[in-house]
Amino acid sequence: QMPGTARHDREMAIQAKRNLSKTTDPVERLRLQCLARGSAGIKGLGRVFRIMDDDNSRTLDFKEFVKGLNDYAMMIDKEEAQEIFRIFDKDGNGTIDFDEFLVTLRPPMSKARKEIIMQAFRKLDKSGDGVITIEDLRGVYNAKHHPKYQNGDWTEDQVFRAFLDNFDSPYDKDGKVTTEEFMNYYAGVSASIDTDVYFIIMMKNAWKL
Repeated sequence: QMPGTARHDREMAIQAKRNLSKTTDPVERLRLQCLARGSAGIKGLGRVFRIMDDDNSRTLDFKEFVKGLNDYAMMIDKEEAQEIFRIFDKDGNGTIDFDEFLVTLRPPMSKARKEIIMQAFRKLDKSGDGVITIEDLRGVYNAKHHPKYQNGDWTEDQVFRAFLDNFDSPYDKDGKVTTEEFMNYYAGVSASIDTDVYFIIMMKNAWKL
């Protein structure tokens, strides 16, 4: 597990549950329901939508949208779902683009936070191809300090893989982490941290930036 993130993840989930009772904005309610499941909550919803997108159109109609929310066990009534759908169906053609939907659902982050997250990403992405893989990690991340490596449970590659799985969509772990997945993960963590200064210090410490 990454330095500091498990604790932030828990704090964020608790905070999200608490805020749920206070907010009436339907998009915010959906966001908080996702975040109540931890940093990967929004990505998990994206994964559900992807499964439902049979024709690979990257869009959903209202029926698919509601089914996706239900499959992901989101507590949401039909009126609320309609309202959210309307917000995202900007041109009123009865479908929404779910990449755009997920980006909007992601908790907003300041430019300063995005920049430090990208710094960490670039440090890990040794090959500079925009995707972090096991090969990239060999040069930057020392597996030998990991307790499971030390007691012989895991090989070096298994340590790297578990590390990458932290950032990957919960049901779609392919051992590769894209910029977007990395951003999504940290958008979740970021939601539990009030000030930019503290977030940046945490990132610098975690990644030795």
